[in-house]
Amino acid sequence: MTVPPSPLSSSAAPDPLRDPWTAPMRRALAEAALAPGTGDVPVGAVVLSPDGTVLGTGRNEREATGDPTAHAEVLALRAAAAAVGAWRLTGCTLVVTLEPCTMCAGAIVLSRVDRVVYGARDAKAGAVGSLWDVVRDRRLNHRPEVITGVLEPDCAALLTTFFRDR
Repeated sequence: MTVPPSPLSSSAAPDPLRDPWTAPMRRALAEAALAPGTGDVPVGAVVLSPDGTVLGTGRNEREATGDPTAHAEVLALRAAAAAVGAWRLTGCTLVVTLEPCTMCAGAIVLSRVDRVVYGARDAKAGAVGSLWDVVRDRRLNHRPEVITGVLEPDCAALLTTFFRDR
C-alpha cells in the first residue's frame, strides 16, 4: 500500500533537516495503515541501514498477537537485528510515525541505533522529548540523534481518524 502525498504535509520552503526522511516516513505510514485491520493502533516503523536500505519494518500488533510488547518500533528493531545478524544496530536509523513510548525508547537505546526520526508527538506517553526524554538521558551509555515532526500532520491524522472512528 502506498500512502500518497497529503496536502497536510506540503510545505512552502524546503526543510533540509526533515525532507530527507519523508520517503522512509511514507513507508512507515504505509505500515501503520495496515494495523487497524487487526484492531491495532496505526503506528508504523522502519529501520534503515547506514546506506538507507530497509532492514526491518513493523506495525503495532498487540491486538493481533496478544503480545504487550508488539509495538511497531520493537518489531522493526527485531527484524533489523535478524537481518544484520546482530543486536547492535550501529549506524542505523529508526523512522516511526509516533513518538516512542518508554518501552520503545529503552529498546532504541539498547539497540544502539544512531538516529530516531518520528512524525507525531505523543503528549500522553512520549518518551523522546514530550513527556520523558529517555533517549537523551545523560545517565545512559547511548544517546541517538532525534529528528521530530517529519510528516507530522499525516502521522497525526492517521491516529486521529483511528480513534475518532472507534
